[in-house]
Amino acid sequence: MTGDLATNSTRPGVLVTGGAKRIGARIVKGFARAGWHVTIHCNSSREEADRLAASLPHASVVTCDLADGDAAVAMIEELAETIRNWRVLVNCAGLFERDLATGLDPRTFGRAMQVNAAAPARMAQAFLARARADGGRRVIHLTDQKLANPNPDFFSYTMSKHALASTVRMLAMAQDDPRDRVYGLAPGAILASHDQTEEETERSHRLNLLERKTGADEIADAALFLAGGWLASGKTMFVDSGQHLLSQPRDVLYLARQ
Repeated sequence: MTGDLATNSTRPGVLVTGGAKRIGARIVKGFARAGWHVTIHCNSSREEADRLAASLPHASVVTCDLADGDAAVAMIEELAETIRNWRVLVNCAGLFERDLATGLDPRTFGRAMQVNAAAPARMAQAFLARARADGGRRVIHLTDQKLANPNPDFFSYTMSKHALASTVRMLAMAQDDPRDRVYGLAPGAILASHDQTEEETERSHRLNLLERKTGADEIADAALFLAGGWLASGKTMFVDSGQHLLSQPRDVLYLARQ
């Protein structure tokens, strides 16, 4: 783990894993606009993370491969010593790799379970054990609308998100301080996936009850809302324009190609 860690500011702090690109970057920008000090975690996207941090008033960068669970915990423990008012951990980093319910790929499964489930669960435990914060701490796990609307595609990914989702209530129940909160945030189709064309993205992202595209900024706004601790701990918020209320036989990436 490497990075620029120090922040003695009393302003609230947030760590966003996978914060250099895509939805993670939108969440970073949302917290920054709201006046938070944002720590941007990345693995191989250090250049993008540094560029994003330089564009924000209060930001720093840490680098860690979440495939190394011990390194991920060490990162949290080091940050807990350096961030004065660390209010929120947003576990956004994840792997979205192809395999099927008819043929689990062992390597894909192992990577997905480690990066998408085991590492964020261990980081949440370390954060709740070590972080100092004014007014309680918040863990926000990004899961997926596939929790309620599963399909046979991206089999290992979906299993890993179900595993991560199962930790939300358990971690919430384990906390002694009633000010602490643990939440799930379940997006639907937000940004282009894999080799989607612009036309396919536009079509697939409207395959929900409202027939509208859910914006990445809506996920950022939801994360900020959860950071306030307004919901009871252990709850999951779906932000997907109603996609999770449907029954879809395949991932929308493929439905858009039919």
